[in-house]
Amino acid sequence: MSRARAAVVGHPIGHSRSPDLHRAAYEVLGEAIDYGAHDLLEEQLPPFVDARRGDPAWRGLSVTMPLKSVAAACADELTGLARAVGVVNTLVFRPDGSLLGHNTDVSGIVGAVLAAGSVPAAPTAAVLGGGGTATAAVAAAQRLGAGAVDVFVRAASRAGRAEEAGRQLGVPVRLRAWDEAPGALAGYDVVVSTLPPHGADELAGRFAGGRPVTTGVLLDAAYDPWPSAVARAWAQAGGAVAPGLDMLIFQAVDQIRLFTGRGLGAPLPREQDVVTAMCTAVGRPIRVVPSLPRT
Repeated sequence: MSRARAAVVGHPIGHSRSPDLHRAAYEVLGEAIDYGAHDLLEEQLPPFVDARRGDPAWRGLSVTMPLKSVAAACADELTGLARAVGVVNTLVFRPDGSLLGHNTDVSGIVGAVLAAGSVPAAPTAAVLGGGGTATAAVAAAQRLGAGAVDVFVRAASRAGRAEEAGRQLGVPVRLRAWDEAPGALAGYDVVVSTLPPHGADELAGRFAGGRPVTTGVLLDAAYDPWPSAVARAWAQAGGAVAPGLDMLIFQAVDQIRLFTGRGLGAPLPREQDVVTAMCTAVGRPIRVVPSLPRT
């Protein structure tokens, strides 16, 4: 029997842990899916996708930077969540040759936060940065029950997409000045840093200098190097910390649902075993599958 195919695409791609995660999951599930990696620039993604349309072997693509906006344009249909967020990290090849675009970063953030610590039913939430991942963080905060989301940015012009995501999802996004972050972050139940590696180092120094105390959960979407300076400062202040690698694990679970022909709401067979295998594959402690809020 011929094997199905899926892959991660982005640039650069050599550091991606997605092949380790997906291969471990498919082994547990007994799915005959070969999962590879393709280094593609933005202009290369549309022809790469078109060449695979209608090929029954192809199940889907995991999309990483800098291709998430281009991937949204490649899709013939977007899920409601993907439309609201405005970027796509998952493309699903359907039997009729069309492509479905979705964003699993949202469930990845939610899963990683809930696996790291306790979150109240209506948490206060903050996001650091205003780029593409920030829109997913806004959606994740809304799914966790936040009534509003504060977004700390150096320039308000960078947060337009996050504000639009908030409007689409019915959750107010309040822009706050970057300089306010060190004195304010300890008061939030959930903080998501969407900055690139070392992007929050200066903030971490100022935060630690204030000797704050927090019981909140911080997710730092950057996972190399780990622990990051902001993660160390948060842990020293008493808070729970989730690395971006945990986000990557939990977002992959929804991709695996889609690439194996299941719906987003359908549990995977032996789902905890799948997550355990993925954690082991990337050297993370075993994470317990949380009960995820669904929208």
